[in-house]
Amino acid sequence: MVDDPERHFKVKLETKLNSLGIWYRFIEKAASTVHTVDAASVTGIELHRISKNLMAQTNDGRFAALIIPGDRRLDYKEAAKVLEAENISLVSFNEAHKVSGYPPGGTPSIGYEKNVNVVLDEELKEYETFYCGGGSTKMLLELKSDDVIRINHAKVHKISAPLGANK
Repeated sequence: MVDDPERHFKVKLETKLNSLGIWYRFIEKAASTVHTVDAASVTGIELHRISKNLMAQTNDGRFAALIIPGDRRLDYKEAAKVLEAENISLVSFNEAHKVSGYPPGGTPSIGYEKNVNVVLDEELKEYETFYCGGGSTKMLLELKSDDVIRINHAKVHKISAPLGANK
């Protein structure tokens, strides 16, 4: 048993990734972060390539992981349309942890605790790899975008908009 909760989540994620047989790379952050802008600041990685892994719920109760670039905001209407829902809402940090199995700020783009619909923003598909939470707030994880799509049976659509754009 692992006593350090941060280490526990990394080990849990690494075990899952190894079982999937996919390429990955962990990057340790100089400081614990929850927000993508802070992760970019401490790692020097371009903010657009660090994903926000947003846990949401549709009006009919389905959970979804909405993966968007760190420098953009979620377009709720587009995400709901892709999920064939009337509307969606983000779940609380506590509920997000239960759905994903990982703490906010450490949520990866793969290996969720519960069965969720996954939508990857098309802008992240433009990169061969992108970065996401590495199972803890002290780690990032680099994954191949094609693996994220394949493993999650993800839909790829434009579900984000520039920060500050009208909703």
